[in-house]
Amino acid sequence: MIGKYERGDATPSIDFAKRIADALGVSLDYLVGEGINAHFDKKTLQRIQDIEKLDEDTKEKVYFLIDNITQNTKAKKAFNS
Repeated sequence: MIGKYERGDATPSIDFAKRIADALGVSLDYLVGEGINAHFDKKTLQRIQDIEKLDEDTKEKVYFLIDNITQNTKAKKAFNS
């Protein structure tokens, strides 16, 4: 059946597609390659959801840390280019 899905001969039901995504440890968006979360794996999505549950002060600290790390990484790449 998977071969039929890969060849485009059949389309899985939403329930089955969700089961495939769960088995692969990815979101349904990621599996079909569409949507806002299509480029995030399940672990990343879970982290984003966990951050959203934090109180505002803690959330701001997490964002500050992420911003500094990404800014530093971009600067290193620009300097090494």
